Amino acid sequence: MKNIIVTGASRGIGFELVQLFAKNNCNVLAVSRNISSLEKLNLNNLTALSADISNEKDIDKVISYVEEKWKNVAIVINNAGKLINKSFSETSTQDFIDVYRVNVFAVAELTRKIIPFLNTNSHVVTISSMGGIQGSMKFPGLAAYSSSKGAVITLTELLAEEYKDSKIAFNVLALGAVQTEMLAEAFPDYQAPTTALEMAEYIYNFALTGNKYYNGKVLQVSSSTP
Repeated sequence: MKNIIVTGASRGIGFELVQLFAKNNCNVLAVSRNISSLEKLNLNNLTALSADISNEKDIDKVISYVEEKWKNVAIVINNAGKLINKSFSETSTQDFIDVYRVNVFAVAELTRKIIPFLNTNSHVVTISSMGGIQGSMKFPGLAAYSSSKGAVITLTELLAEEYKDSKIAFNVLALGAVQTEMLAEAFPDYQAPTTALEMAEYIYNFALTGNKYYNGKVLQVSSSTP
């Protein structure tokens, strides 16, 4: 059974993802600050871990679990995200720090600490956004969010190069609009063309097989034209 870590697992895409993995013969560590929805699933292969990945000590909870229970990890999906929708003139340095702490710094720290438990053919998948792609459509109010999503794309490219001799794959999926709670909070009246389950199914398959074909790549997963 493959050992899988998914962050941001309590709702939206992450919530659907952990169910897909757990129901398909994988051991899943579902990481989120609020785990009540995960505990209600009552799936044998699913462990819900309450952790705020913007806190380095909470990241250590994830590492301790892996070290004590698993010893190795096949797939890490960096799905947790934070979005602030404010005009740039109202976006403070602290706002940028809060967004980057989840969307960039936590990804880097969790990845750094999990590296010793990754084996040949392990796959680290980071969820970015079309807003982080150069030349794509941009939306006012998302300066912190979109720039952070661009940062993790470059981070992933660098990690793929640094660890290519270890045969560990690092890839990014830049998602278009998906109908999730986060999207509804930021854009209440917008209806996305893709459901959380539909996108989760795509990510599930990519996480299991994409490392055979890609490393250090960013794939744009969007049905709209930038």
